[in-house]
Amino acid sequence: MTEKTGAPPRSPVKIVGTVIAALLGLTLVVAGVADASNSTSGANARSTLTLIAPANAGGGWDSAAREAQQTLRSEGIVNSPQVVNIPGAGGTIGLSQLTEMEGESTTAMVMGITMLGAININGSGVDMGDVTPIARLTDDYDVVVVPADSPINTVDDLVEEWRADPASYPFGGGSLGSLDQMIIAQIATEAGIDPTAINYLAHSGGAELATALLSGTISASVSGYADFEDQIEAGRLKVIAVSAPEPVPGIDAPTLIEEGYDVELTNWRGIVAPPGITEEERRELEDIFAEMIATDTWADTLERNQWTDTSRIGDDFATNLEEETGIVDSIWADLGY
Repeated sequence: MTEKTGAPPRSPVKIVGTVIAALLGLTLVVAGVADASNSTSGANARSTLTLIAPANAGGGWDSAAREAQQTLRSEGIVNSPQVVNIPGAGGTIGLSQLTEMEGESTTAMVMGITMLGAININGSGVDMGDVTPIARLTDDYDVVVVPADSPINTVDDLVEEWRADPASYPFGGGSLGSLDQMIIAQIATEAGIDPTAINYLAHSGGAELATALLSGTISASVSGYADFEDQIEAGRLKVIAVSAPEPVPGIDAPTLIEEGYDVELTNWRGIVAPPGITEEERRELEDIFAEMIATDTWADTLERNQWTDTSRIGDDFATNLEEETGIVDSIWADLGY
């Protein structure tokens, strides 16, 4: 993040101290995962399972991990499920750590389409070929949002204002490489706007995005509906489109396709395991999540979070993951990555 204009220069000592503190924090988190793994020596995923959320607490991956933890525990599928957060770089720090846990069958990680984008943006040295696909769980949909008092009411309105000076029109979304950024790039392409000219401002979460919209720091945003739900219901923000292939119950807005823009990316979430686990261990993890998906508790979770069940298990998910990776790689290739 760039420094604010006019801010006093930061002391080199403070900068070094901040970096050291960040590195120590990550070391402690990784050590926690290692300790959890070591303490379960001889155990299996039915007795204990550590789910890595490769993001800060409160985000989409963290929510998915904790909802899965709750269902696995309450349904008695796993005796002792736990969640560990390893945030950073669009999830690629968590991915890197997972690849180093070769053969560890009592650890898995929540991931999704944003991680595929982050691999491109961050030049990650690891990718989905370095882990073991287990299951795709859900789809969530992004929405295009503007302040309630904005004169923009349709995507055409937005494009007209955006096209006047694309490089100066501030869009907000999640981390670099996120689904949010990909959707904005695809809308630009559909509208005949150079996607490399997008003025994209990354934010750490929905609350920060809503504040930026209300303060005028950004003119429009693309992110998950849940990120803005409170402000939408309070009448401070309005949704002008949703990225789903069809209208979504509970979201009063047309799809981008209905608005004339052929864009329907979804924020899907899945589960992967470390490399090097045995076929028996892989099948056990697949069975665990297949059982979880089939429960009434998980069905209630989907309804409460407005998630869509797009579950795929094992080889079916592995094939789907290759397809999704190809789609995302193509988007970022068009953007020069």
